Amino acid sequence: MKKDKSKSNSNDGNQMSAPKSKAASFHLLSNEKWQPITIPLFSILLSLIAASIVILLIGKNPLGAFYNLLQGAGILPKPSYAGYKGILTDFLSLLNAMTPLLFASLAVAVAYKAGLFNIGVSGMMLAAGFSATVIIGYSRLNSFLAKPFVLLIGIIVGAIMGAFVGWLKYKFNINEVVSTIMLNNIAQYVFGFFINMYFIDPVSRQSRYILDNSRLTLVNVEYGGLKMDIPLGFILAIAVAVFIKFFMDKTVLGYEIQTVGANRNAAKYAGINVGKNIVLAMVISGALAGLAGVTFYLGYFSSIQPKVLSSVGYDAIAVSLLGNSNPVGIIFSSLLISIISKGSTYMSSIAGIDQDIASVITGTILLFSACGEYIKYKIKRSKDKQLERKGEEA
Repeated sequence: MKKDKSKSNSNDGNQMSAPKSKAASFHLLSNEKWQPITIPLFSILLSLIAASIVILLIGKNPLGAFYNLLQGAGILPKPSYAGYKGILTDFLSLLNAMTPLLFASLAVAVAYKAGLFNIGVSGMMLAAGFSATVIIGYSRLNSFLAKPFVLLIGIIVGAIMGAFVGWLKYKFNINEVVSTIMLNNIAQYVFGFFINMYFIDPVSRQSRYILDNSRLTLVNVEYGGLKMDIPLGFILAIAVAVFIKFFMDKTVLGYEIQTVGANRNAAKYAGINVGKNIVLAMVISGALAGLAGVTFYLGYFSSIQPKVLSSVGYDAIAVSLLGNSNPVGIIFSSLLISIISKGSTYMSSIAGIDQDIASVITGTILLFSACGEYIKYKIKRSKDKQLERKGEEA
C-alpha cells in the first residue's frame, strides 16, 4: 500500500508540474512587456523545430547541420582554412553581408511604424546604388571624400524616392504598396537600360567595377597573416539602428509618426499633421533604403547586375517582422538570417545537405515570424477567456 501511495504521489507530482511549466511559459509569452523579445524567440524556436524535422526526413543529423551552418558563417571555427583565411575573415564577411540587410530592415520598420508598407526598398536600393556608382564610383576622387559622398548620395536619392511615395499617399491616397511596386519595376528596367547602354562590362555582363577609393568595403586588408574584407558601413548601421530607436521612443516627431501609424483619425483629432508625418516617415525609410543600396552595390558587391532587383529589400520585410519592427530586435534578426544565408554553402558541402534546405530553414523562420501578430492575438484571446472564467467563478 505504501508503494502504491508513493507511486500515486509521484504521478500526481508529474501531472502538476506539467501544467505549472505550461502556465509559466504562457505567463512569459502573455507578458506584454517582454512580448517584443519572447514572441520572436518563440517563432524562431518553432521554425528551428520545423527545419529539424525536414533535415531528419532526408536522413541527416539536424544538430550536425546547424553546427556546420555556424562554422560556414564564421561563428564557430572550421577544421581547416584556405590560405590567408580564418574564422575572422568568415565573420567579417558575415558582417559585410548583414550591413545592407540591416539598413533595409530598418527602412521597412520606420514605414511600418507610420502604418505604411514599404515594399519598394529594392528599387530604392538600386536607384541609390546606380546614382552613387555613376557619380562617384568611377571617379578618381580622394578616398576620404569619395566614401562620405557615396553615403550622402545614397541618402539623398533614397529620401527623394521615399518622399515621392509619401506625397502620392498623402495627396492622392495612392496605396503605397502599388506605388512602390511600380517604382521597383521602373527602377529595374530604366537603370538596367542605362547600364547595358553605357556602363556594361563585356566580360561579366554587369556594370563596370567601381574603383576601390569609393568602395564602402576595404578589400583584402592584410593583418596577422589574413586577408580580410572590412565593412565600413557596419558600425554606421549599428549607430543608425540605435538612433532610430532613440528617435522613435524619445522624440516628439517619433511619437507623432507612431501615433499616425496607430490611428490616423485619432492623430488628426489630437492636432497632429498626418500628411507631414506620412511623408516624413517615407523620407526616413527611403534614406535608410538608400544606405542599404550603397552598402550593397558599392560595399558588399562592386558592380550592378542589370535588370535584376536585389532580394535584400524583400527579405527585409520578414526580418523587420521577426524583429518586431524594433531596431534592437532587427539587429539580431538580420544577424540570424545572414548567418543562415552565409553558412548554407559550407553546410551543404560538409553535411551533404542540399543548399536549398537553407532556403527552407530561412523560409520557415520568416513564415513563423510573420505569424507573430497571430500568436499575440491567440495569447490575448486565451488570456481574456481565463479572466472571464475567473469572473464567472467569483
